[in-house]
Amino acid sequence: WSALITGYAQHGLGHEAIKCFKQMRDAGVSPNAVTYACILKSCGIVGCLEIGKDIDAEVRKQGLLEKDVVIGTALVDMYSKCGALERAREVFEQLQVRNVVSWNALISGYVQHEQGEDALKCFRQMQVAGVHPDAVTYVCVLKACAIVKALHIGEQIHNEVRKRGLLRNDVILGTALVDMYSKCNALQKAQDVFERLPVRNIVSWNALINGYAQNGHGEEALKCFWQMQDARIRPDVVTYIGVLKGCGIVGSLDIGGDIDAEVRKQGLFQENLVLGTAVVDMYTKCGALEEARE
Repeated sequence: WSALITGYAQHGLGHEAIKCFKQMRDAGVSPNAVTYACILKSCGIVGCLEIGKDIDAEVRKQGLLEKDVVIGTALVDMYSKCGALERAREVFEQLQVRNVVSWNALISGYVQHEQGEDALKCFRQMQVAGVHPDAVTYVCVLKACAIVKALHIGEQIHNEVRKRGLLRNDVILGTALVDMYSKCNALQKAQDVFERLPVRNIVSWNALINGYAQNGHGEEALKCFWQMQDARIRPDVVTYIGVLKGCGIVGSLDIGGDIDAEVRKQGLFQENLVLGTAVVDMYTKCGALEEARE
């Protein structure tokens, strides 16, 4: 049962994992620590706080919270992902052992819910506690820096990850740096980091394109979009939103019209309100008010 539940949880199929857990119970099989950890992960995936609370009560009753750091961390993670951040902090404080994964669960929860200051405060407490951050920590902290526009802290993290050689093999960390610099309007630094990335995926390109567009640099956003296409990276909804914003800034109706046609062809226009709004906004800024109204 745990093997099957774990499989569902690892592949993000939270509802299926919870359904499987109920079937296991109906079959009279008692869960173990592995089962509980996976069900808590599943509750976090689907935002099922009530079942998560029931599991919390159950593991406490069995005394597992004191014995098992994995379950304790899974509880922190579940509460964090469900937005119950005060409860996540309470459970975290009750853990007898706090490793880097426990700290990451709490920091990422704050970041996920746009509480950048709390995430940075938590990161400082982690350092005081003598726990060494890993790549996951750095990614979360860079996201927190982007939320609160803490460029100075972001630069410190950049120096740290560079010294540790983490940028050589980690595209996620590199992309988080590009995104942080973009959101802090340090666009030259964002470009420099981007050019040094060993691999550039769609998320990396989107971070740079949207960074230029959000800071009013439409020409650069469009130039970056052409380079992305030359690199044979297929755009997604986030790319199109950034490019449409760039078209609106420079008044490029032709390119904006082409993007409109492309997103309709792919069936994205009807599915995504943000993308549809970006098309309206592009036509409005280009003075094509009849098209905008349509």
